[in-house]
Amino acid sequence: MPPSAQKKPYKRTIHGDTAVDNYYWLRERESEEVLAYLNEENAYLQKKMQHTEALQRRLYEEITERIKPDEQSVPFFENNFWHYTRYEAGKEHPLYCRKKTLEFAEEILIDVNKNSEGMPFYEIGDYSLSPDNKLLAFSEDTLGRRQYNIRIKNLETGDFFAETIPNTDGNIVWANDNKTVFYARKDAETLREFQIMRHQIGQNPEKDVLVFEEEDEAFNCYVYKSKSEKYVFIGSYSSESTEYRMIDATKPESEPKIFTKRQNKLEYSVEHDGGNVFYVLHNQKAKNFKLSVTAESKTEIKHWTDFVPYDASFFIEDFELFKDFVVIKERKNGLIQLRVVSKKDKAQYNVEFTEDVYETWIADNYETDSNVLRYGYSSLTTPSTTIDYDLVSKKKKVLKTKFAGKSFSSANYETERVFATAEDGTQIPISILHKKGIALNGENPLLIYGYGSYGYSMDVHFQASLISLIDRGFVYAIAHVRGGQELGRDWYDAGKLLKKRNSFTDFIACTDFLCQKGYSKPEKTFAQGGSAGGLLVGAVANMAPEKFRGIVAQVPFVDVVTTMLDETIPLTTGEFDEWGNPKNKNYYRYMLSYSPYDNVAERAYPAMLITAGLHDSQVQYWEPAKWTAKLRDYNKSQNPIYLFTEMDAGHGGASGRFEQYKETVLTYAFLLDLLGIEE
Repeated sequence: MPPSAQKKPYKRTIHGDTAVDNYYWLRERESEEVLAYLNEENAYLQKKMQHTEALQRRLYEEITERIKPDEQSVPFFENNFWHYTRYEAGKEHPLYCRKKTLEFAEEILIDVNKNSEGMPFYEIGDYSLSPDNKLLAFSEDTLGRRQYNIRIKNLETGDFFAETIPNTDGNIVWANDNKTVFYARKDAETLREFQIMRHQIGQNPEKDVLVFEEEDEAFNCYVYKSKSEKYVFIGSYSSESTEYRMIDATKPESEPKIFTKRQNKLEYSVEHDGGNVFYVLHNQKAKNFKLSVTAESKTEIKHWTDFVPYDASFFIEDFELFKDFVVIKERKNGLIQLRVVSKKDKAQYNVEFTEDVYETWIADNYETDSNVLRYGYSSLTTPSTTIDYDLVSKKKKVLKTKFAGKSFSSANYETERVFATAEDGTQIPISILHKKGIALNGENPLLIYGYGSYGYSMDVHFQASLISLIDRGFVYAIAHVRGGQELGRDWYDAGKLLKKRNSFTDFIACTDFLCQKGYSKPEKTFAQGGSAGGLLVGAVANMAPEKFRGIVAQVPFVDVVTTMLDETIPLTTGEFDEWGNPKNKNYYRYMLSYSPYDNVAERAYPAMLITAGLHDSQVQYWEPAKWTAKLRDYNKSQNPIYLFTEMDAGHGGASGRFEQYKETVLTYAFLLDLLGIEE
């Protein structure tokens, strides 16, 4: 018999509506009863999946064999040194290294394997060198809760300074004096980044100076340095508004100066490349964003002028500054493009890509006096590839394609991009991966993945672990549902707040389309989503359980109403623009209509694997734990419902390049076992 969580009724009353939550008590993280229950769930899962242990070992061997034992990144040049990371055979964690020239001896800046000894979880957040290259500041998370401590190392002596700066967002910025760093401090309870602090190397962090405090609880703040190294920027941001302040990096004790005051629904970001102008990416009279310039002395919005004319058919996401060019990362028809624009005469062209479905990104480009773009490329069939591209000659040089296994050949697989019709007639893109030459006879297992929140676009990229499913006959599909920004800002707006249900019905429409076209059938169809994607598949489990054989919900955000009513929980206040504030009756009613936890009812649910992280700061562990208990109570099918809690990690799961795949293996074994596939 599965574990049965004790029922302890807790009443929530608002807007004249009373709901009884029998599992509210699971919020007590330090309770022995709670920990015992979570461990009991883990033991139950292990027992029920014990017969798949041989399959799990084989899957683990397959996946880890696709990892190069002594993997090394392509070196990038920054501040007179070549930097790279590398792994040693059999080791879980990387070494951060540098060389003066590629012929010089290696200097190990951080050996993460040594730092993490004896720790169940360890992750480096950021590392940053002083301008004179003599000091190293780095941040570390030893719990998985994304509360980073900053440590400082003297690279000339190898000694660490005595101070440790606690509870930061992990990002570190040096002033140009080689003795001052800026960082963002988190609120100890809500984990909101609300203060920018200034630290003097060698001093007690308790004496750190408050530079800026973000008093609006809907905003977070962070700090970064301009590419020109001339300015330290302090950014404040909410879901729909941003504001920046700047400090002369040579005068770290000077007062921050506002770049442009915040306005409702004005989003902008700023960069400086060493000239006398700032480049500003913004949405002022440009819903899909445009790039403007303004003089250093005139930063107010009234002085901004277009760098290139606005075109609503392009959604601009990012840009990078070079000596003579600006590279703009944008989307058109859901696909990413890299547009190159001359600073001199605004002449422009696009970097060419050959595949129909792919992902590209601007990589490590730290030198301002350069016309070589470093970018990355990947697709569902192409492993991550690092490329240098000469912006003048338009010639590219492939520096590295990541190892994907000795037997891997992209020629054995193919990708497609198709469109499903949503309830309201909207065409929803779907990216598909499968073995070449499969028959569309409805007999293929299908795993369909979705997210659809925060304007986060689910771009396709190569996942070596997926090959273990694809080689066993699976079709893998990504449903680009509304709520992301694959098709611009309207795509995001159509899947949030009072239009959130579009994300769920889009996903169902994509599932129906794929089955109608013969990719699979409900008896062999599986859904997967994580975090807000867990909300997606959780809502779908209530709306259309009969369409799925199984569902994998990873660290799922499923108790929407209760969480959004509790402003002490991390992230809540900053997300009212995403989900709405349930203290408003209209938002409350709408959230209540789709919240997976609140809509569990007596119905036949598919098999479900639900995961959690005990130290998760994004989705508290108790949401998936409560949901599991309630699903078991109401489920009318004989399908198993499992909960796995990672007791030593948070939202991102276990740390370590091999360790992280143990949960992947469990997931795959769960899917394959339901299909009766034993090898």
